[in-house]
Amino acid sequence: MTTEAVSLFLALLAVIAELAVVAAIVLTVGGRFSPRLARARDEAAAAIGPAALPLAFAVAAVAMAGSLYFSEVAHFTPCRLCWYQRICMYPLVPLLGLAAWRRDPGIRPYGATLAAIGAVIASYHVLLERHPEWETSVCEKANPCTLIWVNRFGYLTIPTMALSAFALILVLLAVARPEAIDWEPEPEPEPEPARSSN
Repeated sequence: MTTEAVSLFLALLAVIAELAVVAAIVLTVGGRFSPRLARARDEAAAAIGPAALPLAFAVAAVAMAGSLYFSEVAHFTPCRLCWYQRICMYPLVPLLGLAAWRRDPGIRPYGATLAAIGAVIASYHVLLERHPEWETSVCEKANPCTLIWVNRFGYLTIPTMALSAFALILVLLAVARPEAIDWEPEPEPEPEPARSSN
C-alpha cells in the first residue's frame, strides 16, 4: 500500500469523524431549542451509547496506527507538537480498550482529559500550519512544526486528522452509556432441605 493510498484512507476517515462531530454539535445545540432535534439527539445517543467505548477505542487505535505508519513507513519525521499529540493519543488505546472490554464508563473523565489536551495541541499545530509566521521556539528549525507532509482535500493535514480523531473521541465519551460489569460474586443457591428417609 502506498503512502498516497494510506493518507487518502485516513483523510476519508477524518472527514467522517468531522461530519459525526458536526452532527453531534448540531443535535446538542439545536436540541435546546427544538423538541424534534432533542428527540433526534436522545435517539442517536441511545443508539450509539452502548457501542461508544469500542468505537472510541477504534478511533484511537487507527490514529495511533496512522501516526506510526507516517513516521516508521513513510519516514515523515514527527515534529515536537506531533510528539505531544502522540503522548495524548497513544495512552488512549489501552485505556479505551480496557474500558470497552470491561464495559466501564468510569474511564470517561480520564480519556476526555487526554483527548481534550490533545485537541488543544492539535488546534495549535493546525494554526501554526496556516500561519507559519506565528511559529516560535516550540519546534526545532531542522524539523519545523509548519512543515506539511500531507495535504488532502485542500485542508486535511496530519494535525487536522489528529484534531478530528480527538474531537470524535470526546463526542463518543460524552455519549458512552455501557453498563459497568457487576464484579460482585453471585450469591450461592440455598441448600435444599434434607429429605427424611421413612
